[in-house]
Amino acid sequence: MIFNAVLDNTTDAIVCVDRHKKITIFNEKAVKLLGIEWEEAIGKNLSEVIKNCGICRVMETGEKEIGELFEENGKFFRVNRYPVKEAGEILGAVSFFRDVTDFKIMSNKLEEDEIYINIVNTLLNTFNEWMVVVDEDAKIVMMSKGYKEFIGDLNPEGKYVWDVIENTRMDIVLKTGEKEFGDIQQIGDNKMIAMRMPLKKDGKIYGAIGKVVLKDISELDFLNKKLNVLEKEVEYYKSELGKERTAKYSFDNIAGISRKINDVKRIAQRATKTNSNVLITGESGTGKELFAHAIHSDSDRRLGPFVKINCAAIPAELLESELFGYEEGAFTGARKGGKRGKFLLADKGTIFLDEIGDMPLKMQAKLLRVIQEKEIESVGGNKIHELDVRVIAATNRDIEKMVDEGTFREDLYYRLNVVRLRLPSLRERKEDIEIIAKNLMKKVETRLGVHVEGISAEALKHLVAYDWPGNARELENIIERALNMLESDLLIRPEHFPQKLLAQNARTYACPDGQLKEILADIEKEIIKKTLIEHEGNKNKAARILGISRTCLYAKIERYRLERYLQQ
Repeated sequence: MIFNAVLDNTTDAIVCVDRHKKITIFNEKAVKLLGIEWEEAIGKNLSEVIKNCGICRVMETGEKEIGELFEENGKFFRVNRYPVKEAGEILGAVSFFRDVTDFKIMSNKLEEDEIYINIVNTLLNTFNEWMVVVDEDAKIVMMSKGYKEFIGDLNPEGKYVWDVIENTRMDIVLKTGEKEFGDIQQIGDNKMIAMRMPLKKDGKIYGAIGKVVLKDISELDFLNKKLNVLEKEVEYYKSELGKERTAKYSFDNIAGISRKINDVKRIAQRATKTNSNVLITGESGTGKELFAHAIHSDSDRRLGPFVKINCAAIPAELLESELFGYEEGAFTGARKGGKRGKFLLADKGTIFLDEIGDMPLKMQAKLLRVIQEKEIESVGGNKIHELDVRVIAATNRDIEKMVDEGTFREDLYYRLNVVRLRLPSLRERKEDIEIIAKNLMKKVETRLGVHVEGISAEALKHLVAYDWPGNARELENIIERALNMLESDLLIRPEHFPQKLLAQNARTYACPDGQLKEILADIEKEIIKKTLIEHEGNKNKAARILGISRTCLYAKIERYRLERYLQQ
């Protein structure tokens, strides 16, 4: 009876097992700590009651274990285990343990705090910050390495701040609880600007932190000069940005004497008298952007902005924010203060939507609404902005075919296709090639800083005879290549051109055994191509001239991949 009373009143939980690992003692403290009733434990196998207990290991080794830590039911226990022996024989084992969960949590917190303090110290020392932290008694608890080196005390921790830092006001901040910023503090011959802030919890001040903002007040003069330089740079870039939003070309920059190009120019010049939307189509390199600039430059909007955007060059998920802008916080990574979209930037001017045929259908619907309603709402915003913008769109794709296939909205097509400019390819205006080539030669000559006398007559013949699938852009590339090939001779000659250009214009046909079919097909392809070019891609006229049915012509066009020579 007395033995049981002693067991139940001890401060430790006690569990004892016999040689068969059956629980023989399970005191009141063990019941409370483990949450297991006495009746559920006594006489049971230890492993059925306590999963993580190491008493069995003590019975096997015969060695005591002191100060071990084990976890049971989300609690941590510190345990001492002893084997019970008689005449060298192990009769069982006894375990004494107590709850150390709160201590364990506190220990983990201290470890986390120590890691955090080490991180803060590393950051302060890496960036050479001068900072000090004091407790409620104004004793230093932490100081950055740079500050220690400056004041000449490498072990200031535990000292009163006024004994370490000259002219400090940290003790005053502890008393007033008010932060101080921009205070000039002198330490030795050094004048600096400091900030101090009280540390509070539940309204009680438990310390303060001080930081040197400027280590030398003379730095202010340097920063002021640097700020002036930055302000001038901002003004410069604003000015340059303004230049970027103006048209660079006029109708005078569109070279050519051919009927086709002059017909298009006349339509474009008439379009400058109104604010109607314009749709420009044509192969890549035919000068669609050139015409867009010219229309704006010659219109009543010439003093307004000219904003261009390539719809194919911007990812679909970013196109909406680029066109319509966004508010601050509209999405992850949104710029502070938001961003104005291209349409708002083009207000009272012209927006040029290049490669409109590559715009996703979802965006086409939003663009249609902007054009119809003449108002815009930025991404993440709720304010409607009225717009006064002329839209000029361009594409090198067959937009009518896209409408038929459902890849381009029919309603948007009609909104854009008010004034239509179909730009002829370079192979359809052979008489313009010499003029364009010479203009491009002067342009490239200036850009490269070289001098060239001109283009030889023989070289011009090759240029005129070539098909120019890349149009004026390819021609400019050929001219630039030729200028880079010049040596002592300052005249562009055929030898300065790439082989593919010369080969097309001096084609011969060999007839090795078994190849006649391929050569005839090659000749047929050339004849069909030239016929389509001469008749402006009109399939009916070409079929009649060639003396074949339209069905047969369609099949051959598809076979030889001549679709680009068809009428647009």
